[in-house]
Amino acid sequence: MMRRLNLPVTVALAMLAVVAVASSAFADVVIDITRGNFKPVPIAISDFDADNPQATKVGQDVARVIRADLERSGLFAPIDPKAHIQTPAAMRVQPRFSDWRVLNVDALVNGRIEIQSDGRLRGEFRLWDVAAEQQMTGLALFTTPDNWRRLAHLIADAIYKRVTGEDGYFDTRIVYVAESGPPDRRIKRLAIMDQDGANHRFLTDGRFLVLTPRFSPSQQEITYLSYYNNKPRVYLFNIDTGQQELVGDFPGMTFAPRFSPDGNRVIMSMAVNGNSDVYMMDLRTRAKTQLTSDPAIDTSPSFSPDGKQIAFNSDRGGTKQLYVMNADGSNQHRISFNQGRYATPVWSPRGDLIAFTKEHQGQFSIGVMRPDGSGERILSSSNNVQEAPTWAPNGRVLMFYRESPWNAQGKGQRVRLFSIDLTGYNEREIPTPIDASDPAWSPLSALVR
Repeated sequence: MMRRLNLPVTVALAMLAVVAVASSAFADVVIDITRGNFKPVPIAISDFDADNPQATKVGQDVARVIRADLERSGLFAPIDPKAHIQTPAAMRVQPRFSDWRVLNVDALVNGRIEIQSDGRLRGEFRLWDVAAEQQMTGLALFTTPDNWRRLAHLIADAIYKRVTGEDGYFDTRIVYVAESGPPDRRIKRLAIMDQDGANHRFLTDGRFLVLTPRFSPSQQEITYLSYYNNKPRVYLFNIDTGQQELVGDFPGMTFAPRFSPDGNRVIMSMAVNGNSDVYMMDLRTRAKTQLTSDPAIDTSPSFSPDGKQIAFNSDRGGTKQLYVMNADGSNQHRISFNQGRYATPVWSPRGDLIAFTKEHQGQFSIGVMRPDGSGERILSSSNNVQEAPTWAPNGRVLMFYRESPWNAQGKGQRVRLFSIDLTGYNEREIPTPIDASDPAWSPLSALVR
């Protein structure tokens, strides 16, 4: 099996004489992803030039993936390649900007793919400001030929960051629960794929039920809950080696643990003597610390990105609501006060927002609020169940799953993954080969930070 994230991608900046000065045309292009009133940036992404048939095919595929990444973000409007006037070969020295201005594009991307004598793939790209006729950024990257898709995602990330000022999220993966079989004999396997649905593979064989996977900050491990002989167990799964490590048996476990930002601790909800509270475990010593002690049900804990606070939900006020406390369990206080029942809080990687699920009058919603409870916004609402929000590593896009009926008569049921950005306008279904639930988004690769 291909280990995508471990295949090295070497980045060479100096080779392309990167121009980092913002041009006059793009100085006026401000994309605020928290609002829905912007117009996507018209961008032309030419097929990458090449000097042999194998490289030509890779160049076409790389450009196709870049277009798809940027279009799916909702912030860019790639121009149909059939409308391009200048050929990739003619752009080797410099684009004819007059040809591209005819297409009313603001930005232009061209590049080249080469197969090196040592068998490595060399890919380079340049991002141009069409109006100012200036290069905005450029990269040269080296990898193995079968890793071309990751090269494309890295280029899309670089373009996204240069135009928006935000980190991209295209070079990431999603782990989720793949579901199949009838409702009374549901098979749930752990699966992983790129954020666009490519490079899909199953990590477990379905012999034992798996639930709520979570990525480690190191990206190479996943924690998840599995039922062995009807007993809940927590495992660590190493993506590279396929090895599983038993963290422990937790008879009262309700959700798989979430990692702390440093990866050394996990927090979880456990029911002891019939009472559910939040616990923290040190992965090095396996020592557990109880953080909440309340007759109510305290569950779904999530660390803030600095590790200093924890969000969780509790029904101690009569209905399920969101609470925040310090990492040592002190200063527990409620932050949700609008109508409805709130659950599954997840702290944004940026620390500025907490995502949640909400149910009110038969409507199921995915929303966000500030850590003090202010600024609540609903991003997606449906008559069907929507659960398990997870953040892209740039803190600007969420993924979740939705249950929906197969047909107009409401018979049968589908479970699918969706993404939505903070505008609430760009909702997309994420393709999976079978039903999918409980997604978790990986952090960015440490290889390219």
